[in-house]
Amino acid sequence: MSLAPEPARNPNSRLITDPPGWFRFLSSAIINRLIDPQRQTKRRAKAERARLKAGAPHRVEYFHQHDDPYSHLAQQVLDAFKERYDIELVIHQIRASGGKNQPELANLETWARRDAELIAAHYGLIRPSDMTDRWDTAPDDVALDEGSARLAKLGHYSGGMFYYAREWYWGIDRLFYLEQRLRDLGACKQPTLPYLCPRPNIDVSGADASQLALDFYPSLNSPYTSIIYGRTIAMARECGIQFNHKPVLPMVMRGVPATRQKGMYINFDTKREAGHLGVDFGPMMFPVGEPTRAIYSLIPWAREQGKDVALLSSALRLAWAEGAGLHRKTGLQQAVKRAGLDWNAAQQHLGSDAWKEETALCQLEMAQELGLWGVPSYRLRGGAGEDDLCVWGQDRLWLIAAEIRRRAALTAQPSGIAG
Repeated sequence: MSLAPEPARNPNSRLITDPPGWFRFLSSAIINRLIDPQRQTKRRAKAERARLKAGAPHRVEYFHQHDDPYSHLAQQVLDAFKERYDIELVIHQIRASGGKNQPELANLETWARRDAELIAAHYGLIRPSDMTDRWDTAPDDVALDEGSARLAKLGHYSGGMFYYAREWYWGIDRLFYLEQRLRDLGACKQPTLPYLCPRPNIDVSGADASQLALDFYPSLNSPYTSIIYGRTIAMARECGIQFNHKPVLPMVMRGVPATRQKGMYINFDTKREAGHLGVDFGPMMFPVGEPTRAIYSLIPWAREQGKDVALLSSALRLAWAEGAGLHRKTGLQQAVKRAGLDWNAAQQHLGSDAWKEETALCQLEMAQELGLWGVPSYRLRGGAGEDDLCVWGQDRLWLIAAEIRRRAALTAQPSGIAG
């Protein structure tokens, strides 16, 4: 079994996996422009003016995939969504996209079933395994072709998606963003009511989790990791959980393809998620390739001083919130110094191979034991007779927090008292 942390680099994909400075700057500039809040405000205002001029309704398109568990969750709120908002809801039936936008399709299907089952009750919804599709007959090929073509034309690739005025909202996890947008436009018939699917809070208050353990799998080139990293560390400290920091390589450096279409959506979505979390995101400078290898080469040395978390934290901040180029010596130096480490000493370890086997083992563990390939990922361990809880995504830290509270409460109960 090979423990190589990244595959041999294909020269044709080098612009993505290990870009030269000019391409790193150009691609980052494009994303910085996309997520600029002022530009978003102008885009939204322009779309609303066009709608009013045309006398058109607030038209929301929903893309339903019959074999997608997230679509099964979303469809449960469609009637209430239509009743609560002054909208025209258009429903399209689609097939799974697959291809480079969903390169791990079989694994994705397995994970989606597991994840949807985990979150359903927290949103007051029926688990997909306990419901039948409300649409009694499966769509014919013509309907699937038309719906899939519409999804592709608008620039997306996933089922369970809502589309309104050039912006995408994924299932119940992002529906509250769309609800807020419609409320801001005065399209909510009952504005005093709460969101249909509000995001649960990340709350471990009062929990003593010292008997539990949390494995955290972040990556330097992950925008989602950048916005949840600090909250993850703070949560772990707050509840006293045993914390295991296990950085892995970015997906593109592990051979998982990334498309421009997917990258644009992820970064736009991350900006939105950052606003919800109250953290900074942008300007950015992608740290994929050599910057990642440089920072990771320092992690074993930093860990010896208890500063591996501080090092990755400072690097994430510089790359994703300050637009600092970690491919430059000045950027690396900033990351090291902000972590409270000595730059002169760091240069003795910069470029070493000590990190490679360790990182490869973390990647292998994440894939084989957790059944996951994306980041950030988490594994909660501990509690009498409890299975490990493994989740993927910055938008699942609330689920980890809820389970920490539950398991901590059981641990705190006097012996002999059933919970």
